[in-house]
Amino acid sequence: MNVRSKPAPLVVGKGNGFRDDEGESKMEPHVGLEFDTAEEAQEFYSAHANQVGFKIRIGQLYRSRSDGSVISRRFVCSKEGFQTNTRTGCAAFIRVQKADTGKWVIASIKKEHNHEFEASGETCPTTRIQRKSFPTPRSSSGGASRTGIRTRDEDSPSSVVEIKRLKKDEMDGVGGGLAREPNKGLEFNTANEAYKFYYAYASNIGFRIRIGQLFRSKHDGSITSRRFVCSKEGRQHPSRVGCGAYMRIQKQETGGWVVDRLQKEHNHEIDRSTDPSRTASAASKGYREEGSSILENLDLVETNEGLSLVKRVRESNIGSDWYNMLLEYFQSCQAEDTGFFYAVEMREGNKGMNIFWADARSRFSCAQFGDAVVFDTTYRRCNYSVPFASFVGVNHHRQPVLLGCALIADESEESFTWIFQAWIRAMSGCRPVSIIADQDRPIQHSIAQVFPGTHHRFSAWQILDKEQENLGALLSMDAEFKYEYETCIFQSLTASEYDSAWNMLMNKYNLRENTWFKEMYRMRKSWVPLHIKGTFFAGIHVDGSLKSYFSPVLTAQTPLNEFIVRYEKALEQRREEERKEDFNSFNLQAVLHTKDPIEEQCRKLYTMAMFKVFQKELLECYSYVGIKINVEGAISRYLVQKCGNGEERNTVAFNASNLNISCSCKYFEFEGVLCRHALKVFQIMNIRELPSRYILHRWCKNAKYGILRDADSAGGSQDFNALMTWSLREESRNYIEAGAASLERYKLAFEIMQEGRRNICWQN
Repeated sequence: MNVRSKPAPLVVGKGNGFRDDEGESKMEPHVGLEFDTAEEAQEFYSAHANQVGFKIRIGQLYRSRSDGSVISRRFVCSKEGFQTNTRTGCAAFIRVQKADTGKWVIASIKKEHNHEFEASGETCPTTRIQRKSFPTPRSSSGGASRTGIRTRDEDSPSSVVEIKRLKKDEMDGVGGGLAREPNKGLEFNTANEAYKFYYAYASNIGFRIRIGQLFRSKHDGSITSRRFVCSKEGRQHPSRVGCGAYMRIQKQETGGWVVDRLQKEHNHEIDRSTDPSRTASAASKGYREEGSSILENLDLVETNEGLSLVKRVRESNIGSDWYNMLLEYFQSCQAEDTGFFYAVEMREGNKGMNIFWADARSRFSCAQFGDAVVFDTTYRRCNYSVPFASFVGVNHHRQPVLLGCALIADESEESFTWIFQAWIRAMSGCRPVSIIADQDRPIQHSIAQVFPGTHHRFSAWQILDKEQENLGALLSMDAEFKYEYETCIFQSLTASEYDSAWNMLMNKYNLRENTWFKEMYRMRKSWVPLHIKGTFFAGIHVDGSLKSYFSPVLTAQTPLNEFIVRYEKALEQRREEERKEDFNSFNLQAVLHTKDPIEEQCRKLYTMAMFKVFQKELLECYSYVGIKINVEGAISRYLVQKCGNGEERNTVAFNASNLNISCSCKYFEFEGVLCRHALKVFQIMNIRELPSRYILHRWCKNAKYGILRDADSAGGSQDFNALMTWSLREESRNYIEAGAASLERYKLAFEIMQEGRRNICWQN
């Protein structure tokens, strides 16, 4: 078996390795370890498990979306999950990823188990896994030392401590004190001492820490547990990479604190250049129980005073020369495109610039597709060299369409407010019905101020990240809670049903005083599907988001000097995709599957992509039945349910006097296309043609140009002229391409152009 160790944040030394019966050294698994095949990785992990005293089995595998080949595998502890009585929900695993070279590399790992280890017959009885630690002087009576750190005496092999003195160079960065490696069972008099200890250890190793979750007693609300995590834990900030390293301390009945959980492996490079002079002074400050300035790196923290969102400002560090080059580019764009708009705000104290820009086509697109907007700030969770954000909508082909771009000087409320106001100015006062954006407090406040009537929906990635941060352990350890939580969130059909299920969860699991749950319930209209589906979001799924407009051309690795070139390349690619769909919608016809005249009506109006969405609903309605359950004047109510599935049922209200129809599933309100339940009632009532109000113009073939029928909807005359100019220029470009294909086409195109010009001149 060929095993190679790639550079990794933490490399296990030979002293910590295992030896088999023949005395051959065996390496502990760590991120970066490389294998020739996935089977060799499994054999390696199995051998490691036998040495430690547990068994493994094969977990999930992941396949490529392009060719279906296996690209990742998980090997888990045999006690993972809860499917049998012998399993305890153990989270220990390794995941290997297939690299471009064909090798398999350990991409992530979890070493902690939640159960006792078994005695292994393959393990030499004289061999023990020793956790190296460093001494703290103890009194002869066995009491606590002056530092407040002591090691708990246990009989298990994991508690065996090898004691030695640090060399002088190993003491640098610890303020002249003694440095120890953390290990389970390490005790402290106070949580503050534990924090100082972990801070000093982190500084000595070469990483930074911050205060993570805290846990409170279900009885009196006192703090019973704390986590100190690597500063790169989570993904809420571009500098964070989801590192899993942490130390958790548990409060004992004696009032002391003991390390009960520990993860040492990092998924990033370790910074060995930590300034020793800063370590002792910073660590000595510790933290205050009521909240501290050390919490400044957190987006959401819990203190004894309750939930506190700490303002985090990420300033742009781009040089002024690059900004000048960008502004010159804007000026050249404006010379060629009369509808090009850009605005610049200089931040005080030379803290960079807020810049917004949109070309005429983006402004024109907003007139038709600006009802549902995604404010894409991918740069905040990826380490982008440029703080680049974009406004993206959904066009009539269900493709992302650009509605404007921005560079953000810092992540303050003032910056976001200025960006949103600049967007409104560029779009002639257009305000979206809905917007998908991050849930950070500055963005929330800015949206509420600039778009007061707009429904703000939180980004799906951030909701998932927060759930993992606050509920990760509970969701993985308690299958019943996970089922009930997901049922409450995704299966509730009414507000009262959701509130009832939520209250049951809070009471059953004693989460009533949990501040994160309190805050998420207060903001439920911004993330719970029940409260989202009644608003138009152009069909952007509730548990996902719109595909990044500029990916994969413009990425976090794009250097500054290539930004403009790649920006234009991505823009042209997306717009070429739209032109292809325009061509297909006007020149190709979808196949009809029924003789229903409604299907033919919609085929003539919808684009190809939207007709497929409608056609699916139409075909599905044939497997449903509708029963009239109530009549009040002209309004009849039907119970529509799927044949053979009594659980799937919805209520449809139909007004015979004006053909108004509404369904409890809210599909039309969310997607903009009639649902199968409403179509079933139209069939029952023998409606042969859909009312025009149920075929949204934004989904039709001529959506891009239909708005110009009404000059009042396009803003001022100057803006309207720019939109008309762009529309005619785009159409003329296609006209020229077709007319220049041959000499005969050119002559015909020229004659038609001259005739058209004469007709225009005759108009008043």
